[in-house]
Amino acid sequence: QVQLVESGGGLVQAGDSLRLSCAASERASMAWFRQAPGKEREFVGAIKSRGGFTYYADSVKGRFAITRDIAKNIMYLQMNSLKPEDTTVYSCAASNSVILSTLSKASAYAYWGQGTQVTVSS
Repeated sequence: QVQLVESGGGLVQAGDSLRLSCAASERASMAWFRQAPGKEREFVGAIKSRGGFTYYADSVKGRFAITRDIAKNIMYLQMNSLKPEDTTVYSCAASNSVILSTLSKASAYAYWGQGTQVTVSS
């Protein structure tokens, strides 16, 4: 079982940057999702455990970037040019068996972190 711990959320102003971290107990393919109250969970981006392939939602492409520290099993989400509509809870997820075609599907991930709040003021 992969354990995940997120950190780095907070309150920032529009246009600012923020970096989230997700520490995993073992190496796995990982992803970020976000979910606002009353809305469906939204895929943000993912990184494959082998090869480091990354994939992003159109809504964050060019603004957000996922990187990882392989030695420490930590995934980062660098968020730039933040907008008020980016405000929500961000959760990381992990899977030992996700394939490319399902990287954006929440159902493909068996393990989830507790979530961290990101608030962007206008």
